[in-house]
Amino acid sequence: MPQLPSDPGPASPGPSDPARSAPGQITPAQADRLAHTGAAVLLDVREAAEFTAGHAPGALHLPLVGLAAGVGLPPEAVGRTVLTVCRSGHRSQRAAELLAARGVEALNVTGGMNAWARARLPVTTPDGSAGHVI
Repeated sequence: MPQLPSDPGPASPGPSDPARSAPGQITPAQADRLAHTGAAVLLDVREAAEFTAGHAPGALHLPLVGLAAGVGLPPEAVGRTVLTVCRSGHRSQRAAELLAARGVEALNVTGGMNAWARARLPVTTPDGSAGHVI
């Protein structure tokens, strides 16, 4: 049945609707390359204990709860492409959506740190020793 002119039809995405500003996805290997070349910055959105146990070398840390509460990006990430990562890719997807809604170019690392470790990419602790994903 055709829509009548007075019928607004299906709702269109609003400016803060994730469907309108859905961030892209990136593999761990691609994220590692972009971070190493300085073309992007990795932002780990896991909780502190998870980050401390093991994270990607050079990753910045800002838990999703802080990002959702409106905490700004670390200075090193301002004006740069941000690659969000968590344990499995779910929290980082939400983080990428929040950042995209703020006008930040953000990509989600698919599979998170679990996929990062499976790809045999380095996982480190804050003191530089070998880390593990929890």
